[in-house]
Amino acid sequence: MQVAGNADAPVRVFVVDDQDLVREGITALLGIQPGIEVVGSARDGAEATDTAPARGPDVVLMDIRMPGIDGVAATRMLRRSLPACKIVMLTTFDDDEYVTQALRAGAVGYLLKNLPAAELARAVRLAHAGVAQFDQTVIANLAAGLPAPDLLTPRETEVLRLIAAGATNKEIASRLYLSEGTVKNHISRVLSRLGLRDRTQAALYAKDNGLI
Repeated sequence: MQVAGNADAPVRVFVVDDQDLVREGITALLGIQPGIEVVGSARDGAEATDTAPARGPDVVLMDIRMPGIDGVAATRMLRRSLPACKIVMLTTFDDDEYVTQALRAGAVGYLLKNLPAAELARAVRLAHAGVAQFDQTVIANLAAGLPAPDLLTPRETEVLRLIAAGATNKEIASRLYLSEGTVKNHISRVLSRLGLRDRTQAALYAKDNGLI
C-alpha cells in the first residue's frame, strides 16, 4: 500500500462496475493518467470484497447498482477490511436516497460517470488526500434551500454549508475571508455542537437536516 506522506507514490485505484465496457474503459482511461495506478477491478460487490483487500488500494471507485452485493453493501464491507481506503461512488444515478445510503455506508464522495478522464483522475487524487468529492448536481441536491438549525451561528452555518459542498479548509477560508486556523475552530465547534464525528457526517447532516 502507499506509504503515507510519500508524494511521489501513485494513488492506487481499484474499479468496481458490473458493466464490462464501462469498467474496462474507466480502468484504461485512469491507467494513462499521471499519478494514478490501477491495481485491479471487479464486476460486482462480491468480487470487490473478495479481491480488493489483497490489492491494497488507496481509493476504490464503486458503482452503486450491481447484482448481488450492491455498491452500498460492498462499501460498508470494504470500510471494515480497508479502513484507510477512500471509497468514492461512481454512478449514473444522482438520486438523493442513493447519496444518503452511500455516505452512511462510509463513502467519501459521489460522482457521476460523465466526468472527463482528467477530472476523474483529479477527483481520485483529492479523495486520497481526504477531500470529499461530490458531483455538482449532487451538491445542489444536498444543499437545496434548507434553513440553518438554531444550534449554529450564521457563520458556522456557512462553514457547514461549504463542508457539505466538499470545500477544503483553504477554500472555505478564501470564500469567507477567514484564516485557516479560524476555519478549523469553526469546524471543531460545528462537529461538537451537532455531535458529529467528521466531515462526511457533517455532509450527511446537511442533507438530513437542511443546512444552507
